[in-house]
Amino acid sequence: MNNDVFIHPTAVVDEGATLGEGTKVWHFSHIMSDAVVGERCNIGQNVVISPGVILGSNVKIQNNVSLYTGVICDDDVFLGPSCVFTNVVNPRSAVNRRGQYAQTRVGRGASIGANATIVCGHDIGQFAFIGAGAVVTKQVPDYALVVGNPARQMGWMSEFGHKLLFDEQGQATCPESGETYRLHQGTVSKIARSFV
Repeated sequence: MNNDVFIHPTAVVDEGATLGEGTKVWHFSHIMSDAVVGERCNIGQNVVISPGVILGSNVKIQNNVSLYTGVICDDDVFLGPSCVFTNVVNPRSAVNRRGQYAQTRVGRGASIGANATIVCGHDIGQFAFIGAGAVVTKQVPDYALVVGNPARQMGWMSEFGHKLLFDEQGQATCPESGETYRLHQGTVSKIARSFV
């Protein structure tokens, strides 16, 4: 265990878990063995991280989130309060489905809003934005904004978290960063940055 890690006295970190430098684990959270948590992560109160979960660097997890085996979060992911991941498509109490866990990957810089539910096996693209309370039942593209139950795409978001408004040429500029984005054949990519 790295000496630069903060673990609140009420938190439990099982032997075999890996925590990166600068990570903080707050009240009543439990990180199980074989979980991998990157550098500078912030694990809020009452969070459970199951065996085999992998978190990149600078992942922010708000209170009451459970990350089950099969979840992978890339760098800079934000998980809002009480958002939910699943790892079995068809759970039954009387049927043991250990070892049949579906994988869900959350791409770099993505944000998942409070109380959203991510049905397992559906990856979330880089810098995607999942609205509060959304129920994700299919893949989410890079930069997509999805809301509702089931979640439907309502637009595109910049890396700074602003809704992008595309002109007739398929270009949009983030009002905060000055970065320019291009919409082409249903996908968004960043094409330039303004140094104003």
